[in-house]
Amino acid sequence: MTFVPEDVVNSNLPQRTDLKQIFLHDVPLLDVRAPIEFTQGAFPAAQNAPLMDDEQRHQVGIRYKESGQESAIELGHQLVRDEIKAERVRAWAEFARRHPGGALYCFRGGLRSQIAQTWLHEAGVEFPRITGGYKAMRQFLLQQLETLSADTDFILIGGLTGCGKTDVVHAINHAIDLEGLAQHRGSSFGGRVERQPSQIDFENQLAIAMLKLHDKGVSRIAVEDEAHLIGRCAIPQCFRERTASGSMVWVTGQLKDRVNRIRRDYIDNLRQDYELALGPQTGFEHYRNHLARSLHNLRKRLGMQRYAELEAKLQDALQAQEKTGKSEQHASWIEPLMTEYYDPMYTYQRAQKNLPTLFEGTLSEAIDFLKAQPPVSSRPT
Repeated sequence: MTFVPEDVVNSNLPQRTDLKQIFLHDVPLLDVRAPIEFTQGAFPAAQNAPLMDDEQRHQVGIRYKESGQESAIELGHQLVRDEIKAERVRAWAEFARRHPGGALYCFRGGLRSQIAQTWLHEAGVEFPRITGGYKAMRQFLLQQLETLSADTDFILIGGLTGCGKTDVVHAINHAIDLEGLAQHRGSSFGGRVERQPSQIDFENQLAIAMLKLHDKGVSRIAVEDEAHLIGRCAIPQCFRERTASGSMVWVTGQLKDRVNRIRRDYIDNLRQDYELALGPQTGFEHYRNHLARSLHNLRKRLGMQRYAELEAKLQDALQAQEKTGKSEQHASWIEPLMTEYYDPMYTYQRAQKNLPTLFEGTLSEAIDFLKAQPPVSSRPT
């Protein structure tokens, strides 16, 4: 809902339509939509500095429904004027000074972005707006995601829990870290301290990652073999369908090494992240609850008796860790959870997918193999 008539905006100010270049080069973006719109979906390089806050937008919307456009426009003038307007312009001008190569947008590239651009112009700041706004950029990325997925030869990195699949992804250039984009490690225990992005944000980030690799001539892309959901982020259907016809690199590892890697990622690093975010005492309590909740989510699959046994081992390990600072005792529940639950599940899933295996070997061998692979697809798309 916009509230300023056309005669108070300068529609002749500069615009940008080069969406591909905007995303390839991470052009800083000034999003003047309301915060609630920004939270529902935005772009990695965007910063929210709204023309109207959520309450103002809500009030204008109600007035429009009850009394029509003219009354809504009048209310909008009352809500965003004088010092509030000056505050908005100061924030936008500061962004423009810090990011002279940036651009601004609203939902459709309409009045909200034109108003912001006009007010900046009146303050002596020239800053382009994006034609079509958020909607045009979102549609562009969805189209790119579908087109580029179809043009990609995917290599799935698989292996049993703790073999180092994510380490492989981080070690090669022609890969996309899906779990990194989703802010989740993919299992019941995979949540992180940071909140996951919205589904729209996840899709936008994935499309941009694909766009950047293809722009470098990379059409053979490695990704970790994932389920449909990474936490609450769903892998887009076009991407998932293409990976289902990919090939596999299977990473192997000794059980002891796998347990230690899980302890590093899901115990030591997780505790550190919580304590850095929340402080030692509160952080450890959240970390403790995180592990207990994650194991609790598996109770039906484990069976209640086995769950109770592993839960007791987990609590003992947490008590020991809280006293000594050491995490070695966590192996007492991690190892049986891997061998009795995760390993059989991953082995079954591999058999069900039945993808051609390009290579099978240790973490370092898999990295060497993938680094030697040509980045261009050798099969028809």
